[in-house]
Amino acid sequence: MELKKIDKVLDGKFIHRYDLTYETADGGTKVYEMISRNPDIKGKKELTARKPDAVVIIVHDEAGEKILIDREFRLATGEWIYNFPAGLIDEGEEPEESAKRELREETGLELYEIDDKIPLSYSAIGFSNETNVCIVGKARGEFKESTSVLEEIEPGWYTKAEVRELIAKYPFAARTQAYCYVWSKE
Repeated sequence: MELKKIDKVLDGKFIHRYDLTYETADGGTKVYEMISRNPDIKGKKELTARKPDAVVIIVHDEAGEKILIDREFRLATGEWIYNFPAGLIDEGEEPEESAKRELREETGLELYEIDDKIPLSYSAIGFSNETNVCIVGKARGEFKESTSVLEEIEPGWYTKAEVRELIAKYPFAARTQAYCYVWSKE
């Protein structure tokens, strides 16, 4: 497929809607609707930018026996979903800084050790070019309420057996479900 043009359809506060027009292999036209964090996509360069928009925080307890998962009310689904703590990277922040800030804001915990940084990936390639990086490490401290009144978050530490039970019974964000499935089978 060959990208022919990009039309901005709508500006939102956090996301922007575009129509991408492609020429298909058979010479036809495909108009694809998508959203982006980028308010100014003009061409392929901005469409495939490699700077992360957000961080996903994958942390274990100090003993390495439990994983942190948030149970949070997600407005787009209208229900509670299990998900890793995550958030947008503020202007001028490095992903590691964002991970520490977001974890503190959402859970009250301290990200005291960073073991790995999983490279750039796409959040939801079916409709968005939003990118994120995963920060993997260890956290400690006591849970506190989210500092945002716009988010309903209930953080919890879970063992492998508890994670397997949650996966069988409750809805998850896909990335969280996939990681937790593999982790809980080890």
